[in-house]
Amino acid sequence: MSVRLFLKNLATFFGIGFSPYAPGTMGTLATIPIAAMTMYLGPFVHMGVCVLLLPISILAATVYQQDKAGHDHSEIVIDEVIGFLITVTWLPLTWQTLAFGFVIFRFLDIVKPFPISYLDKNVKGGVGVVIDDVAAGLVGNILLQVIYNKTDWLGVTAISSSFGF
Repeated sequence: MSVRLFLKNLATFFGIGFSPYAPGTMGTLATIPIAAMTMYLGPFVHMGVCVLLLPISILAATVYQQDKAGHDHSEIVIDEVIGFLITVTWLPLTWQTLAFGFVIFRFLDIVKPFPISYLDKNVKGGVGVVIDDVAAGLVGNILLQVIYNKTDWLGVTAISSSFGF
């Protein structure tokens, strides 16, 4: 398999983006097991995966767009993958974190409040495909950090949990 073909497959998250029903939502759902695994391995591993995946996601979206012509095709869902992973970064691995993270990220990705909407409309190319989801992930993470630090809605509180270090 050529690198170009691999990147095109990665852009659709190996075909999940071709779902006839809400491909972005399906891409986010498919990311939950990956998020759980990387969160289980620890916050530094999880963050490392995000840091490595970000430029690869941009490259994958760029290659896909070059071959398909146009901008931000609905079948490109690698942006949802990186966006959701960012949403749950540095949070405890609980079903509540994954559920709240999913709902918050999908809401932000669909509604696109400012500044997410600005990035979506004004940044082009592969970076443009990915950057609005990165922004949604960052905003979602901030919201989840507040929830985590002020409530026990994520199954634990910041005071009672430990990341193992």
